[in-house]
Amino acid sequence: MHLVKENSEMDSLWDSEFIRRHDVAGPRYTSYPTALQFHEEFTHQDYLDAAARSNASRMPLSLYIHLPFCASLCYYCACNKVITQSDEKKRFYLDALIKEIRMKSADFDSGRPVYQMHWGGGTPTYFSEAELTELWFEVGRHFHLVDAERGEYSIEIDPRTMTPDKLGLLKGLGFNRISLGIQDFDQRVQEAINRVQSYRQIEELMDASRNYHFRSVNFDLIYGLPYQSVASVRTTIEQVIELSPDRISLFNYAHLPQRFKSQGLLPEEALPPAEEKLQILCAASNQLLEAGYVYIGMDHFAKPTDELALAQAAGRLHRNFQGYTTFKDADLVGLGVSSISLINNVYCQNTKSITEYQGLMEAGSSPITAGVVLSTDDEIRRGVIMSLLCQNWLVPSQIEEQFGIVFNEYFRNEIMELNGFVQEGLLTHQGGVYHVTPKGRLVVRKICMLFDIYLPQHMKDGARFSRVL
Repeated sequence: MHLVKENSEMDSLWDSEFIRRHDVAGPRYTSYPTALQFHEEFTHQDYLDAAARSNASRMPLSLYIHLPFCASLCYYCACNKVITQSDEKKRFYLDALIKEIRMKSADFDSGRPVYQMHWGGGTPTYFSEAELTELWFEVGRHFHLVDAERGEYSIEIDPRTMTPDKLGLLKGLGFNRISLGIQDFDQRVQEAINRVQSYRQIEELMDASRNYHFRSVNFDLIYGLPYQSVASVRTTIEQVIELSPDRISLFNYAHLPQRFKSQGLLPEEALPPAEEKLQILCAASNQLLEAGYVYIGMDHFAKPTDELALAQAAGRLHRNFQGYTTFKDADLVGLGVSSISLINNVYCQNTKSITEYQGLMEAGSSPITAGVVLSTDDEIRRGVIMSLLCQNWLVPSQIEEQFGIVFNEYFRNEIMELNGFVQEGLLTHQGGVYHVTPKGRLVVRKICMLFDIYLPQHMKDGARFSRVL
């Protein structure tokens, strides 16, 4: 993708008419069906049956481990987290998590390699060095971790909880990828979101990450925060480019104070309006493209040599609850409160209540409280949506071959709207293949919504989603 040549087209999107037509609310499609389809009638036997099919497939495994604790509250945050200074609470949760690791590992054949593992939060690095070490070795005792050359093992880091020495411990344990929560370097913005950290702190950690030879460093950035402007975000991006992370996630802040009470602490009058948010996104994207980064898709950029960019170029990119990943053919096992698994043709989620989670683990019961078994139609539509999100294209002949359907007949009702997106310049259609244009990539979620059979009912039921722009 040579997006740097298409900057002028992205710049041309800075108009209110484009925003008026396309700034709708919709899912982010880290799964399809989305979590709104998970239901409590899903049973533990449904999970066990999926695990048995998964074992028969002999596919590799991917692990997600949720560590929900934070020392302080970031006002923008929409994660499932617990703000505490209590070592006792952390210990109680860690004991419950270890019990789940032991319980769920027994459901999967021991020889299946774990090629990908991600620890997220909350703030995983809020745990002590001893606790992180204990947890790592507990995972290693019960799942087949591979060597650092073959596996991708990542952890989310709050720079305020990290030192170069602790970073060295993470590398020594086996982590080879790290993700730093930056959000913004502007002091006024940092104060407004209650997350103050200096450029020098990040620079020190970047120097250490290079000394320890981490394979990839990701920066999380957010646009749409209070007091941000095109000029201020340009300055932040300049500093980011100078630090030269391998990957960058540029997230759109979704202001939903009705759902996430902490967001009500933000100065709402200081939030940039939709048109300015689009200008910020386009300006920041152009800076990154001009610096040599490749646009992966929805929010994500990577250096051309990074494995994420290479996977996309080879058609191997995948998307799940961890975001974009390079391992398409792996079943995901979620561990910890609220974590979600994708096992064979089943999504299932642990309870979102930390109190209930810890109680279930203490009783030796399954923490899974909701899920969904995918139908054939779900799998077909997921294939379409993930192709658009991950590869920026849709090849009907591939869908036909994979699922034994006639695309134009199966999606007869969707084809007309799909062609409308072509006429509008969001897609091109050549040689039987739909390609998402630079304009379309800004609103690719809206294109995907066309294939979401459940969305009309969710909208009717008043489901709340973040805005596309």
